[in-house]
Amino acid sequence: MAGVQTAVALREQGFTGVVTLIGAEPHQPYDRPPLSKAVLLGEAEGSAFDVDFEQLEVELRLGREVTGVRPDAHQLDTADGPVGYDVLVIATGAEPLRLPGAQGVPGVHLLRTLDDAERLRPVLAEKHDIVVVGAGWIGAEFATAARDAGCAVTVVEAAERPLAGVLPAEVAAPMAHWYAESGATLRTHARVARVEPGAVVLDDGTRLAAGAVVVGIGARPATDWVSGSGIAVGPDGAIVADDRLRTSAPDVYAVGDCASFPSARFGQRLLVHHWDNALQGPRAVAANIIGETPEVYDPVPYFWSEQFGRFVQYAGHHGNADTLVWRGSPQGAAWTVCWLREGALVALLAVGRPRDLAQGRRLIASGAPLDQERLADPSVPLKSTTL
Repeated sequence: MAGVQTAVALREQGFTGVVTLIGAEPHQPYDRPPLSKAVLLGEAEGSAFDVDFEQLEVELRLGREVTGVRPDAHQLDTADGPVGYDVLVIATGAEPLRLPGAQGVPGVHLLRTLDDAERLRPVLAEKHDIVVVGAGWIGAEFATAARDAGCAVTVVEAAERPLAGVLPAEVAAPMAHWYAESGATLRTHARVARVEPGAVVLDDGTRLAAGAVVVGIGARPATDWVSGSGIAVGPDGAIVADDRLRTSAPDVYAVGDCASFPSARFGQRLLVHHWDNALQGPRAVAANIIGETPEVYDPVPYFWSEQFGRFVQYAGHHGNADTLVWRGSPQGAAWTVCWLREGALVALLAVGRPRDLAQGRRLIASGAPLDQERLADPSVPLKSTTL
């Protein structure tokens, strides 16, 4: 997503030089969100971007893995030989974390690529008993698709609740009930001891029958290949970019899931593993490459998830919030949680309330102080809660 959008943005903003897009996968560049939905359920054959690369005069070099970069020489190392560049944009995304000891075990799957989705499609079609490891966003989305396909689904999560590393307990706890409502079984405080053909064994000795195992325990930036290049990488594995998405090496930018950037809005460095970041960041990169009107990148992060019949949206960053306000009951069909800092909205999570999300995103960007009493009334439009 980030690589394609950078190429498109360069052309839209008037860049006339050579643009080459290199990717390790052999497929035409594609969008990822449909992989856990329409592609997985067999409702779509693929999700290739509707981009005419030939018309844009963008050269695609597919199926070519990049193994290293030498900024001093302005060269990439690939299996097919070196590739020179004047400006390099790194958009290698993230790679899924693997379950220790599960590699090579038959029936163990990840869900990150088109090939992953195509391997999982017959698993759903044959209605296997499925164990999902990890109750994060991807685990919930896959569990939703598997239940829609008629599979028996057990989700095992090492933490005490879903989304434990993402949302506070009071917000994430109500989401645990969504699993049971859908007919899926959620087992928390459940650590996987090992995976065997046809079974997942938990550390308490419990054996769960598993025609297939899907691992969704997180992702990390795909940046190992820049090791030794001198390009700065943070402790989170992300390439360290500045507020214009420039790396520590001259003429090298980084965008999307593989890069962190400083946010003046939120007062800290952010690593955003979501689709919207891969859409918005490339516009700033293109502007900064062309250089006529340099652009600082400091977005209001946004993402969405469709799970268990609910449309969940999040905007902002709640890490530095000091106040939490509910709009509606989490036992209801639609509700919103708002995080504030010093009276201003810094983040919100909206379940089935897209208008709250749209208005709240603008309020986060504005930094306007809000009336908390009116904010807590779900019948009051968010845009009408400013002081």
